[in-house]
Amino acid sequence: MSPSPGLAQYQARIEALAVELGLDFYPVDFELVPNDFMTEIAVYGLPVRMRHWSFGVRYIHQLVHQKMGNSRIFEVMFPGDPCHAYLVDGNSIAENTLVTAHVLGHADFAKNNELFKRFATMAGSQILEQSAARAHRIEAAVVRYGQDRVEAALDAALALEPHIAFNMPLHRQPYPEAIKGAAEELPGPFHQRYLNLPGESAPPRPSTLPPRPHIPPQLEYDLLWFIAQYAPELEGWERDIFLAVREEAFYFYPVFACQIMNEGWASYWHARLLREARFLPNELYVSAIKSHSDVVRPYAGERQLALSVNPYHLGFSIWERIVEREGVAAARQICKEEDDFSFIRNHLDEELLDRLDLFVYETRKDGETRIVNRDIHAIREAILTPKYNYGAPCVAVSRL
Repeated sequence: MSPSPGLAQYQARIEALAVELGLDFYPVDFELVPNDFMTEIAVYGLPVRMRHWSFGVRYIHQLVHQKMGNSRIFEVMFPGDPCHAYLVDGNSIAENTLVTAHVLGHADFAKNNELFKRFATMAGSQILEQSAARAHRIEAAVVRYGQDRVEAALDAALALEPHIAFNMPLHRQPYPEAIKGAAEELPGPFHQRYLNLPGESAPPRPSTLPPRPHIPPQLEYDLLWFIAQYAPELEGWERDIFLAVREEAFYFYPVFACQIMNEGWASYWHARLLREARFLPNELYVSAIKSHSDVVRPYAGERQLALSVNPYHLGFSIWERIVEREGVAAARQICKEEDDFSFIRNHLDEELLDRLDLFVYETRKDGETRIVNRDIHAIREAILTPKYNYGAPCVAVSRL
């Protein structure tokens, strides 16, 4: 459903203001959807995606959190050219006006961040259409080979979803069949006469074939690709499933690796756009800013203590200080060049650590929770450790 006339008018003026303030983004298609459908999009990751029981488990988990008041989905945005943004039709115009400004911040980040650009170049900018095409191929496989066989392949592929090589291209070539230059050069006639003394037999003629290379030639961390290429008993449609899961993992990696930066950047810009949108009625502005405060607070629900990091709160706090100290131009350069790993290490310092009251804690077996560390290096690593390799252990193939 298209936005209402009132919301559409605000969206157009906020987009114009964003361009005036220097944001640079691909066109954004906004669509209002029911809350149930929004939840499906959030847990599936895409509006149309391959069917699997694990997404249903996530859906139930999300519903429980929503009913407990610990989670609320305002929007889901998919980077691309154009970007696609889904807003909840039951939210107020004030909330969806804030979400519009937030989405424009995301769109600016996705267009200009180097990690997003590199992976978009590999995975393509038409993610919704590509995902739908993959889903249709898998549905065709279900009809042809049966639900059980297809689900077994999806179980295996999705279990390995984190195991891609982020430093390798999406479209990789198989290993070379032979190692070039591995064979020794044969001696010429002049040298051949000195290889053995008179009366001795000639030495064995060296092979002209290079030795067969090991597979893999070095440790291989791209498990989905390796299995799709070299698993001896997989059929073609099964290999396609592994590659389909890998393609989607490549698309989602920048979103995961830049979550704190991206959500903080979008939150900074939605707050600034609202402040400078003089055309908004006062009542709408106050309501939107209240929603902003709910989004960027450190804790969820009615709790007054945060035992996990809210990426909106942390990212917004860091970006605000960067802009305050170094200006928007410097912030845009950081936005372009960094990801969460460098962002946290370079810009979360002792002063900000104290102001945000961050700490490392542990929960004992008796249920007691204690602060165990306030060291800045320990806190940085506690924030970043779950982000390494999608939070999964690093597993490599050494020999086929």
